[in-house]
Amino acid sequence: MSQEETQAIQVLREVALEGIKEQRRARRWGIFFKLFFVAYLLILLFALLGTGASSSKLADADEITAVVDINGVIMDGAVASAEMVIPALQDAFENKKTKGVMLRCNSPGGSPVQSGIINDEIKRLKAEHKDIPVYAVISDLCASGGYYIVAAADKIYADKASIVGSIGVRMDNFGAVGLMEKLGVERRLYTAGANKGMLDPFLPENTTQVAHVQKMLDTTHQQFIQVVKEGRGERLKDNPDIFSGLFWTGEDAVNLGLIDGLGSDAYVARDLIKAEEMVNFTSEKDLLERLSERVETSLHMMLGNGSTPRAVLR
Repeated sequence: MSQEETQAIQVLREVALEGIKEQRRARRWGIFFKLFFVAYLLILLFALLGTGASSSKLADADEITAVVDINGVIMDGAVASAEMVIPALQDAFENKKTKGVMLRCNSPGGSPVQSGIINDEIKRLKAEHKDIPVYAVISDLCASGGYYIVAAADKIYADKASIVGSIGVRMDNFGAVGLMEKLGVERRLYTAGANKGMLDPFLPENTTQVAHVQKMLDTTHQQFIQVVKEGRGERLKDNPDIFSGLFWTGEDAVNLGLIDGLGSDAYVARDLIKAEEMVNFTSEKDLLERLSERVETSLHMMLGNGSTPRAVLR
């Protein structure tokens, strides 16, 4: 056998081996996608079964406690956004079997705009449906923007260990001027408008611009305070710490007038609203939307959602 024939046989052997490897890889990917498809179908099935259970409760009960959840960071595009919460609230109030509406809150807060829109809509729906009481129930956490929302409820309940309060406004930023000087890096920013580059973390602070931002924060804080005072009325104790950004346990929040008592969602539905059957009207996004939202929320929290910092209630 000549050297050329030997080389040709070797090349054919290598091609054949590579073909076998490729077939094995293709089979593995095929198995992976089949398993992924089956898992996706199971998730859809569980979601449909959950929806069916809720529909069954609604069909069987004469009177219900309509539940709307405020979960997670309150921001545009999130589950706890005005776009998602308001339609759920409207459906809850307009259902003929609704005896009372329950806001279940587990949120660290978020956008003052989104919180304010939801608060306004709750008050509008209360005025339109005067015979339907609104209760808020706090689970682990109802801080800042979360409390902004539940302040519209007729009464608020929580667990003795729940975290309640944080009535304040913040805007996050950082400064890296000293670090850049040590590294020998020069910041070059070109703008049209004297204040367009304000709060740039790579430029020294401008006292006039900082004062402007502080005025904005103070204004938003006063709006928050006014909403809480309107919602809680004379139940609030005369304590300046209430509006300082501090937060308390549910047990202490009762003494400050931030909540009306200690109790779970089941207690409120059974003993206060007196409609033990709870039906959840909360709008939900599909699986892919929820996954992308979690990624987006994490990026918002890390990066401050753009070059211009925003006021947040958290």
